[in-house]
Amino acid sequence: MKDFVIVKTYTYPFEYTVLKHLLDQEGISYFFENETMIGVFPFYSNALGGINLKIHKRDKQRVLQIINDLNTNSHLTIV
Repeated sequence: MKDFVIVKTYTYPFEYTVLKHLLDQEGISYFFENETMIGVFPFYSNALGGINLKIHKRDKQRVLQIINDLNTNSHLTIV
């Protein structure tokens, strides 16, 4: 886990649901730090610093590209 870096921070779990599926399809290793705690206590999000997407540093550019594509060119966004 020492080679994992934070690439994005979210406030609530619903914000990255589609992203999780895209990362799984690509076979990218990831985890969401604080996901369980904020899922149980949603109002703790700000106190804990949000939900951090952590990925291996070798996948950083690919993940950033996936996030960018999801935010700009996709019909899969969550409203």
